[in-house]
Amino acid sequence: MSGWTRGEVDPELDAWMAAGAGGDEACCARHETPIAKVYVFAERVLKLKKPVDFGFLDFSTLDKREWATRRELDFNRRIAPDVYRAVHAVTRGADGALSLGGRGETQEWVIEMRPFDSDAILAKHPERIDGPLAERLGREIARVQAEAPLTPEGRGAAGLEYVTGSNAEQLRSLSQELGAEAVEKLIADTQAAFVRHAGLLDRRRDAGLVRRCHGDLHLGNIVVEDGQPILFDCIEFSDVLSEIDVMYDVAFLLMDLGFRGCAEAANRVLNGWLDEGARSFDATQMEGLVALPLFLSVRAAVRAHVTGHAGELGAARKYIEAAQRYLEPPKPGLCAIGGLSGSGKSTFARALAVRRWGAPGAVVLRSDEVRKRMAGVASTDRLPKESYTEEQAQKVYDQMFAETRPALDAGWPVILDATFLKLEERVAARTLTLSAGMGFQGLWMEGPPEVLRKRVSERRGDASDADEPVLDIQLAQNLGNIDWERIDATAPKEAQLAAAEKDQT
Repeated sequence: MSGWTRGEVDPELDAWMAAGAGGDEACCARHETPIAKVYVFAERVLKLKKPVDFGFLDFSTLDKREWATRRELDFNRRIAPDVYRAVHAVTRGADGALSLGGRGETQEWVIEMRPFDSDAILAKHPERIDGPLAERLGREIARVQAEAPLTPEGRGAAGLEYVTGSNAEQLRSLSQELGAEAVEKLIADTQAAFVRHAGLLDRRRDAGLVRRCHGDLHLGNIVVEDGQPILFDCIEFSDVLSEIDVMYDVAFLLMDLGFRGCAEAANRVLNGWLDEGARSFDATQMEGLVALPLFLSVRAAVRAHVTGHAGELGAARKYIEAAQRYLEPPKPGLCAIGGLSGSGKSTFARALAVRRWGAPGAVVLRSDEVRKRMAGVASTDRLPKESYTEEQAQKVYDQMFAETRPALDAGWPVILDATFLKLEERVAARTLTLSAGMGFQGLWMEGPPEVLRKRVSERRGDASDADEPVLDIQLAQNLGNIDWERIDATAPKEAQLAAAEKDQT
């Protein structure tokens, strides 16, 4: 194979792959990216890397393509073990014919995957990402990260500095198209934010929060099968881009969802990720929220120059605007939402989290999820009734309040979702903001008993274990003076949100 242009797949190899790569069936579809070409068959998918060199990525020689292809298999098998199958050499026999894994001189390297429905890739239909799927996705990312190899030699601040430096260089090359003033302001503000947070980034590295992550976690690299999200196509070609802070990893998805207008999905991903991650990481996870605006901005800046160089200048300018907005974090504050079981606290909390603060929205700490986490069970597993003693309930509130403090200290808004049946619980929630001088809002959801009974009896697959007998106990309880703003649990969502906005303090 000679006489072919650097960066292109050899025409002979391309034709051989399209004709079946030595098999009986021709490929039914071909997909091409700047760095790879993919051949889809009924029972398999074959992917080869193009001989390109972009500086940060170098596939210019056969040995380098073999190295990257084998790493792609190893890295992706960890997160999608049934999708990635094997690496094969394309060889040329003594008769001059190409074969897959045959004898003779190796001409190229390909990775074999199982096929999946490309229409199930989330980027094709972001509108399909409902709340439960978004939460499953956030939890799956946290589980994958918790099992990821630690990289104690990871770069921490130095790793992000590499990306911001690369962004600056790439964006300046597009200054004329994107607007020099906007580009220079973003670069300067990004650098200022990086300097403020560099120490934190290194502390998070030392705490084990820099790991071998996916690295390219946007909607185009997530497929859903049988309702379960599967991550694929992680970065294998650059350690500096894959050995990163776990929050910087998930920030790409949060930014992508927010940019596409999927604010509620972004919030469910964030909170599912935080709750699941708390099973593996300590309070440094919440403290990292102070750097989340920077992480989101850097991710948007990456997309700005990628789309800009692809000629999508309108999208690139919008990414520049998004990157600048992300550097202005939401105003911190605490909102506590209480009420009897079935009053709709969790649904309302999720809606308020993005209505008031935009994507990715407020941290929502739900007592039911904290309780399951403390018990060491999945969020939707049921606990025995003996797990619901007053002593255990106090421990749950103490833990929820303990997790609230670092999030508020990080400058992030927090919503507490719990029954708050006791006066001392409501007082304790308000006290959390006194020393910080932040705003506090208490909202009380209430509705007719028959409505609450119907809701708890119909609830399935939820973190709450409350049933009708539990509700009856709550209805008989003396709640004391409730001085929080009352919200009608039966009102439409828009009316509930409007009522909450009237009483901000």
